[in-house]
Amino acid sequence: MIQTEYENLEVVTMTTKRVLVVDDEACVQYVVQACLEEIAGWEVVTANSGHEGLVKAVKERPDAIILDMMMPGMDGIKFVELLQADPMIQSIPVVLLTAKVDYTDSCHIQNLGIAGAIAKPFDPILLVNQVAQYLGWTW
Repeated sequence: MIQTEYENLEVVTMTTKRVLVVDDEACVQYVVQACLEEIAGWEVVTANSGHEGLVKAVKERPDAIILDMMMPGMDGIKFVELLQADPMIQSIPVVLLTAKVDYTDSCHIQNLGIAGAIAKPFDPILLVNQVAQYLGWTW
């Protein structure tokens, strides 16, 4: 039997990360989605409100959620409270995307159980690296 140099190679399957982006501003959703899909190759699901985001979190089971803090109807704090109260989705890590500077404070973030916070306006070129760093992902 002839052995080739390829017989001993392990097959590694890459799994694509799925990220749920919850933001009431369509233009922000679009930019975040484009960055995550085009730069990192991650799959992105979007939601326009906190309520829709919770429904999609249960249905889609994303690997992470990028969450706007200031949305009408249900703000980010209420979203996080409801997420953490649901055993089906409470383990999904959350990265905040916020214009409120006080939410970028690490003590405040830890108290909420948030993986990290990115200030708005954000740099689209750096966004993927920031998200990956907070979540401990490599890409």
